[in-house]
Amino acid sequence: MGLNIAGFMETLPIMGFGMLGIFVVMIVIYLCIRLLGLLFPEKGEQTK
Repeated sequence: MGLNIAGFMETLPIMGFGMLGIFVVMIVIYLCIRLLGLLFPEKGEQTK
C-alpha cells in the first residue's frame, strides 16, 4: 500500500478551491453578522 503521488498532486487544486470556498463563506457570514449589528444595535439597560 503506497501513496500515489501523481494522484495526490492532481487533487491539490481541487482541495485548494474547497478551502478557498470555506474561507469565502466564513467571510460572508462574518460580514452579515457585522451588518446586522450595525442595523440593529444592542439596546443598553436603561436605569430610572
